[in-house]
Amino acid sequence: MAEKKYVLAIDQSTQGTKGILFDAEGRLICRRDIAHEQIVNEKGWVSHDLDEIYRNTLQVVQDVVTEAGIAKEEIACLGISNQRETSAAWDRKTKEPLAKAIVWQCSRAEDICKRIENNVILDTKQEQKASGGVGEAIRQKTGMQLSPYFPAAKYAWLQENEPEVARAKQENRLCLGTIDSWLVYKLTKGETFATDVSNASRTQLFNITDLKWDEELCGWFSVDAKTLPEVRDSNAFYGKTDFEGFFAEPIQILGVIGDSQGALYGQNCREKGLVKATYGTGSSVMMHAGDKPIVLDNGMVTSIAWGMDGKVSYVLEGNINYAGATVSWLKDNLGIITSAGETEAMAFAANPTDETYLIPAFSGLGAPYWKADAKAMLYGMSRTTGKNEIVCAALESIAYQIADIVEGMQYDKGMSKSVLRVDGGATENAYLMQFQSDILQKKVEVSACQEASAYGAALLSGEKAEIYDDKVLSDLRACQVYEPKMPESKRQEKWQGWRNAMEKVLR
Repeated sequence: MAEKKYVLAIDQSTQGTKGILFDAEGRLICRRDIAHEQIVNEKGWVSHDLDEIYRNTLQVVQDVVTEAGIAKEEIACLGISNQRETSAAWDRKTKEPLAKAIVWQCSRAEDICKRIENNVILDTKQEQKASGGVGEAIRQKTGMQLSPYFPAAKYAWLQENEPEVARAKQENRLCLGTIDSWLVYKLTKGETFATDVSNASRTQLFNITDLKWDEELCGWFSVDAKTLPEVRDSNAFYGKTDFEGFFAEPIQILGVIGDSQGALYGQNCREKGLVKATYGTGSSVMMHAGDKPIVLDNGMVTSIAWGMDGKVSYVLEGNINYAGATVSWLKDNLGIITSAGETEAMAFAANPTDETYLIPAFSGLGAPYWKADAKAMLYGMSRTTGKNEIVCAALESIAYQIADIVEGMQYDKGMSKSVLRVDGGATENAYLMQFQSDILQKKVEVSACQEASAYGAALLSGEKAEIYDDKVLSDLRACQVYEPKMPESKRQEKWQGWRNAMEKVLR
């Protein structure tokens, strides 16, 4: 019998699907990616094809195993990390999608949120009204502001606007879920309809204190709890899969976690106050908040980090909509660059006295502003502003947005650490990383494993399968470090310029 010495991870992100193999020491030995179509209509609504995502998942696993040249029998288990708030609807009986998935950054359900905020019938004693209305009641239950970016409003939109979804609900064959539950359902041939607590906590239907689907929340969004998946620990057993016959013997799915929480786990931020930022299409800034939920009034959201063996940990989080997507805009819409790799040299070559700021509110603003109708703006350009300066402003906008969130998280001394741990493709950009360190006046540690989300999922699964222990994690903490270099006077000047530009967008 072949020795079980590899862990397979699937990272299903906004841009594509990755299949990644890790060995028994936790080292990444092979990775393969397949991009999927970003379906954007004339209204700017963003969708994904669920069938395409599943096909790509099957293919990327075949590709990575074949490329690695290992025996399939040597793979012990599977972990899954996923784009979190992207919302799907499928048929419980046929196991087929009922509509395109609504991507997390899509704000098409904004009117539904306004309707719920303004028109939901409150309790007769008006207790909710006295404490801030439905929006505040939702925030207290879920840790998150009422927003179209979360699945609850997206599920409501699907039921109201997709006839097949509405029909399936009437006939008791509707499944609603995030991408993790879709993949688990398909991979297990419909035997497991489940999600983990980290993904559930991002739906705005899950009570993060009671740790269950909330009847009142479901009622406000007209979602039947029976259409939602079972909620399990992040390191629970999620069934077995043979990837549609690719494996002779099915492997266990032992880890499921939202991609940002996966990155937090992979970055070893398992102590209260430790912070990481993931630079992806958007960006998630996340701080370990301990074993009790903390609900703040400064635009931060509270979620569940993970659940392990019946015990949950919490996080404070802020999300920005446009990080890597801002660089894509430079390439695809403006034609200033042909690849993201050009931006580092262009930013270093920019005029250091230029005062151009980019507010990338292309689909509104997330944390800490939560202004879905905000519009993007280039501010402060002069006659000498050129391509280099615009590219520089775009990179700096990512750092400013992350700094806004990190600053908002430091509400007490216990939450003020001197380091920011970072991961994602953009961490290869030395200009961005140095500027991030400068504007925060904090050390920035670049993860040795860029695939932190997949690594976190692999760790959860591998630890459950007793392949990994704490030594594996400590051995892989080597990283590149950036230290602050910018004079404080210059930092304050740059920071004030950003705030001035943001104020104009927020008016």
